[in-house]
Order: sequence, then C-alpha cells, then structure tokens
Amino acid sequence: MHDAALRIDGQPLSIADVASVARDARPVAFGDNARVRVDAARAVIDRRSGGGEALYGINTGFGSLSRVRIPADQVREVQRNLIRSHAAGVGDALPTEVVRGMMTLSAASLARGRSGVRPAVIESIVAMLNQGVTPIVPSRGSVGASGDLAPLAHMALALLGEGFSSFRERMGPTAYWMKARDLLPLVLEAKEGLALINGTHFMCAAGSLLLADIERTQEAALAAAAMAIDACRATDAFLDSRLHDARCQPGQRDVAARVKTMLVGSEILPSHRDNDPRVQDPYCLRALPQVLGAAFDAILYARGAIERELGAVTDNPLVFVTNDGGDIISGGNFHGMPLAIPFDTVAVAICHIAGISERRVNWLLTASDSENPVNAYLSPKPGLHSGLMIAQYSAAACVNEMMTLATPASVGNIPTSAGIEDYNSMGATAVLKAMRSLRLLQSVIAIELLVMTEAMEYQRPLKSGAAVERAIATVRTVVPKLEADRPPSIDIAAIEGLIRTGRFGAHPSSST
Repeated sequence: MHDAALRIDGQPLSIADVASVARDARPVAFGDNARVRVDAARAVIDRRSGGGEALYGINTGFGSLSRVRIPADQVREVQRNLIRSHAAGVGDALPTEVVRGMMTLSAASLARGRSGVRPAVIESIVAMLNQGVTPIVPSRGSVGASGDLAPLAHMALALLGEGFSSFRERMGPTAYWMKARDLLPLVLEAKEGLALINGTHFMCAAGSLLLADIERTQEAALAAAAMAIDACRATDAFLDSRLHDARCQPGQRDVAARVKTMLVGSEILPSHRDNDPRVQDPYCLRALPQVLGAAFDAILYARGAIERELGAVTDNPLVFVTNDGGDIISGGNFHGMPLAIPFDTVAVAICHIAGISERRVNWLLTASDSENPVNAYLSPKPGLHSGLMIAQYSAAACVNEMMTLATPASVGNIPTSAGIEDYNSMGATAVLKAMRSLRLLQSVIAIELLVMTEAMEYQRPLKSGAAVERAIATVRTVVPKLEADRPPSIDIAAIEGLIRTGRFGAHPSSST
C-alpha cells in the first residue's frame, strides 16, 4: 500500500505509478499547478466556441458526421449522446486493475492542459478512483485509432452515473454505487465527452501493467535457464564475455553475464569439465544468450514506447494557449500505432522465450544425453511412473498457442466511420494478445522450473551456484520432490504464483 497520494500535476507517469494506483489502491490527488493549466485551456474553448466557427467535437458531430453543426443549446446533449452511443463494447469485462489504470492515465492526460476540459472532469475521475468505484468495461471494441473509443466510452458512461460499476468486487448499477459513496454524476460541457474517449489510455494502461509483469517473468526465465545448464550438465563456456562482446548486442551480453553470475560457485560445472566427450550443447542451451537477449531487447523497445506515452496527450483536437488567445488544432495523436507495433513485437519476443524454454524441457525429459544421469521423464521408476512426461506436452501446447498470438494485429487494417477513419492501428488487439501470451509464457517457465528443480535432485550432493540454489529453494517452498506420480498441474500452478509475485528476483532496470 502507498500512503502518499499520486499527484496528477501534468508530469509524466511511470509504470510504477500506474501499477500503484491500479493494483494497490494508491490515492490520487489533482495538483494545483495542473488546475491552472486546465482552466487556461478551458477558457480557450469557451471563448472560441461562441465565435461561430466550426470546431471539431465542440460544435460539430463526430467522425464522418463532423460536417454537421450542433446548435449551442444542444452541446451538452451531443456530448452525452457521444458517450452513450460509443459504449458499444463486447466480450468479457476488463480486469479491475486495467480499468483503474485507464482512469489514472485519462486523468493524467487531461491534467496536462491540452484537452480543454474543466477541472470538474478530472476531479470526477479522481473521486471515483479514490472511492474504489470501478466501471465495468467490455474488453473488445477498440480499433486503436480515434482513441480507445468503446472501452473509454464505458469508463466515461460511469462518470455520468450510467452503466454498471463494481465496488469491492460487487457489481451493480453505477448510480447505486455513486449514491452509496457520495459521488455526483458528471454533466458534460462542450468537448468534454470527446476528450474522455479520444485517447490511448486503455492500450497504454494494459501495456504498462503487462510490462510490469513481464519483468518478473524475465527474472524467472533467467533463473530457469541458469538452472537448466547444471540440470543438463551443460558447459558454461558459451557464457564467456569475449564471445558476446564480439556480437555487439546489448541484450545478449546482459543475459550471458547474468546467467554466468547465477552459476558462480557451481560444483556441478567443474565435475564434468575434464574428459567430457560432448563437444557442444544443443542450441536451447548454447544459444540462450542470443535468443533471450534478442527478446529482452525487444521488450525494452516496448518499454520505451510506453514510458513516452505515459507523458503524452492523445486527445483530439488539442488546445494550445497563446499570448493572444489560443489555438485549437486537429490531428491524429489518438492513433495507437506507436504502441501497436511495439506490443506486436512483445508477443513475438515472449514467444521465443517460451519456445526455447520448452526445448530445454524436452531435451532434459527425453534423457537422451548419456552424460547426464537422469531418468527418462524424471520418473521415480520409469514405466511404473510416467513422471513429468506430460508437462512437456502442456508446454508445447502453450507455445503453439503463443505462435498464433504472435501474428501481428497492427498489419490488419479495417476502416471505420464510413471510411474517414481509414487506417486503424488495432493496438488494443495487440496488447490484449500480448496479455494472453504472457500468461502462457508464465506457464511454460513454471514447467521448466518444475522440471529443472526435479532434475537437480539427480545432481546431488553437488550444488549449483548460489543464485540457482535460491531459485531451487523457492520452488521447493511450494513443490516437494517427486517420489511417485501425482498431478503436475497443481505444482505448475503453484510455481506460476511464485512467478507472478516476483519471487525469482527483481530486474535491475525495474520500474516497479
């Protein structure tokens, strides 16, 4: 829990900021400096909207209906209608943490004073966050351009006191929860409905939480890979820093160095160093720095895109206060392509982390290496017991599904709004796919940790490096040694829980 409120004052947020509000119910406060900027931008809207000129989203319709002028006495009505009509999402509801992340990013973006809303809009979002009332938002409906329209419309609908929301995991009409928590429905003025739904806040919030979780999974993947080297009685020669310096790839160098450090003090490595007839290990071991390093570099690219977006304004049109009044400029900052491509890349990257992990599991379980004294499938008594045979099947199934999820969403454009919105990013789909793929990756890494921890029993009394032994001890807190066949599913799920709670270490570059 966080005692200090996150002050929304126009500054860029961090991934840790988003996670603290979304997951830990950190309170949020609307800063005074931001309030001044928001008031100034709103004054531009009020001044310009009475001048007779057509201003998109202020006194016009929306999308392909933008040529329709809206009379001044219908401005409130058209903004309310916008929210109602765009709340067309379908599918399962988003997790509460993702919706809270959306709300946090929406408030932060509006507080930067470029959207032309009144402070009351931001105050309404902040109040709902702090009171723990969370809109129910269907997960599908955004095409990742013109903003995450459908998801954000469902969020905005709750601000109006409409739709459904949850409080302490109980769902009900938003109006009921608002009354119970002394919250007042928001009445929208010109531009405000559009400002609430024109933004990348869904894909950015989901992406932020995804990246926080990926870091924990990367740590577990490194622990599993290091453990596999000794569990398979492989060499550590391929971790020599000179080899990786010659390649010039930063991720590769980092992975090799970190895995080598985890093996420091291993008694297993020197035990088979002399007179070992094997010349080289399979790629799943020997090339793990190259494969994991490339994947980690790709994830770092996505992290940079998210960190920049966390300081962005993705509304349209934007308001720029000037000495002689102000400008209102229409553009395409709502377009999700700067996030869509990175998260398509993430799905590819984590597919490779899982793929090479499954290959190490297969290599070990087949017991095809005569230099490694393990039973086939790590069975206590092969034939009578099948051991962990089917754990590899489950890993293979997960990897196959991840392969399908790695197909890019961003390359499949489908136009909307009568063709005026003719090139969409599908960034929301890219992030949703990556979220699903990450859960599968966690299952694969849990399977590898299960298998390699059991295989280390065959290396005893020799010990691995101190970091590897800590990882083994962590697994053993939830999974006992395999003495006879039992359902591996329970053990895998327990290790997944360790991965998701970060029990295998913290990445040095962690923002969480």
